[in-house]
Amino acid sequence: MASKKHPIVVDGATLLISSPDKIVFPDLGITKLELIEFYIAVAEGALRHCGNRPMVLKRYPKGIADKEIFQKRAPKGRPDCVTTATLHYKSGWSASEAVLHDVEGLVWLINTGCVDINPHPLRADDMEHPDELRIDLDPIPGVPWEQVRQVALCVRDVLDEHGLVGWPKTSGGRGIHINVRIRREWTQPEARKAALAIAREVERRMPGDATSAWKKEDREGVFVDYNQNAKDRTVASAYSVRPNPQAKVSAPLSWDEVGGCRSEDFTLRSFLERYRSLGDLHEDIDGAVGELSGLLELHDHQAATPKEKRAPMPLLVISKHTDEDLALAGLERWKARNPEAATHLQPADVLHDKMRGRYSTWTRIRVNLRHVPEALRPPQEEPDPNVDPTADVNRWRESRMRKLEES
Repeated sequence: MASKKHPIVVDGATLLISSPDKIVFPDLGITKLELIEFYIAVAEGALRHCGNRPMVLKRYPKGIADKEIFQKRAPKGRPDCVTTATLHYKSGWSASEAVLHDVEGLVWLINTGCVDINPHPLRADDMEHPDELRIDLDPIPGVPWEQVRQVALCVRDVLDEHGLVGWPKTSGGRGIHINVRIRREWTQPEARKAALAIAREVERRMPGDATSAWKKEDREGVFVDYNQNAKDRTVASAYSVRPNPQAKVSAPLSWDEVGGCRSEDFTLRSFLERYRSLGDLHEDIDGAVGELSGLLELHDHQAATPKEKRAPMPLLVISKHTDEDLALAGLERWKARNPEAATHLQPADVLHDKMRGRYSTWTRIRVNLRHVPEALRPPQEEPDPNVDPTADVNRWRESRMRKLEES
């Protein structure tokens, strides 16, 4: 049985850790206390990248084997060292999100059940103008790690040509993140345009290896994800331990390392020796602040260039559910009903869409029949399972409208 409370001293203050023996990573036996001790050890670097930023809490109260809970509003009962900043959305909805400033706040965050840290590209003292441009290199299934690294080096070249300094890190998953500090003179829609300009330019230089296509079914190679700069998006920050079985760390890299690194080399239990030896490789990031004028000019030039229209892909929606395992089980049933079609599917033809709701994620599984001969293509069936993933949002909207009418 896990003990209830465990005292830990941080900067002279005694903090109580709830359920310190709870297993967070079951394959490795990593406990909540071990996870917290990791973050204390890398706190100086971690806070450089997430401090003074509003963040979404992605909590795993029962460990990573169970479903995560997204929490935008800062919970009650937080310590005084954790402040809040309010984000306002076009819908009229707003959320006062947690902002960390010190190690005590970082420990509090992980003690709530968070595993990784998910801040916005904004500082709490200016919620309209980001100070960070984010490029997320997201490979489609089947793309080798070497290709991701080569696309990252191409992104660096594009940034260099526009007077910007990119700071690469492993995502802790299958990709690479590149962060760029910018002056707080542009809005998030403008930052998104600048990131889109980078994505299109990289795609032009590396056709087939990199893509800016927003629709998953149109992608080839590595998706240069520019939409991480949209107002409601967050990305796991540097030193985050990611909720995967290997407990990989989102590790800051030097550009010299990008060409030969392996994401599996950076895990919770292997990373601390590197950090003690090298420190934070991105400690100078706040001193390399650039501007977006050149990229915005490039965006306007690209927008004025006629685009080749893509023919629609033959897609089927297979399943929808808030439980990812149940959605994947629906895919297996579809394959069993359509064995001939299933044999023609390539890894990238199975589209695993993880959608974010207000409080949690839901999963939609689709298949692209582009490699299936037309004579073998099955028709669209009722998704199995077909759980309405927007029901909670619709109920919230109806409740909000009633309250507005009553007031």
